[in-house]
Amino acid sequence: MPRRDRLPDTASVASPGEDGRLHAPSAERNTGPILSLIRHHGPAAGRVLELASGTGQHAAAFAAALPGLDWQPTEIDPTRRASIDAWAASAQVPNLRPATTLDATAPGWGAAHPGQNMILTVNLLHLISTPEARILIVEAAQALAPDGRLIVYGPFLRAGEATSEGDASFDASLRAQDPEIGYKDDFDVIDWMHEAGLILVDVVEMPANNLGIVARRPA
Repeated sequence: MPRRDRLPDTASVASPGEDGRLHAPSAERNTGPILSLIRHHGPAAGRVLELASGTGQHAAAFAAALPGLDWQPTEIDPTRRASIDAWAASAQVPNLRPATTLDATAPGWGAAHPGQNMILTVNLLHLISTPEARILIVEAAQALAPDGRLIVYGPFLRAGEATSEGDASFDASLRAQDPEIGYKDDFDVIDWMHEAGLILVDVVEMPANNLGIVARRPA
């Protein structure tokens, strides 16, 4: 399966800022709700692997707010890795590691990153194909430590239906750019988690019609 080096044009709107930091308004808006989700369902201490960390705004904010977590951001795109490291330099928090290259849609990365107490991915599943999303979940399940948590945040179809006209329009625009991508169904994602050996913990309604789907590896 080819690596998806470039996401669709509508994937994220990020503008250049100071010192090489990219800024995405969506990341600024959802930082608070996602942080609350992590505080409720994530570990108080341990290792965290963030998949497709994007601009780095989340990594910097979450590492600063959760000092007990050793936060490892990852990203395919070198420009965004540079932005992540620029945000880390600005935040100056000791528990935020330099960004590393990781393709979350490629088989095999789970064995290379074992013992994670939490894996987080934000706004990624609708930008990759169904086979790639299933690989991500299988590899995440392998990388988790016993009782480790997988938190997936983003927009989803609900029982096959979009929750708003805006979501239906965005999903259609994604599929127009690449027929293999688009919103995943919430029930399908939960099934993939179960098939990967994970146990569903919670499905949390989030702002702007998003969901936080939380699963754990059995202890």
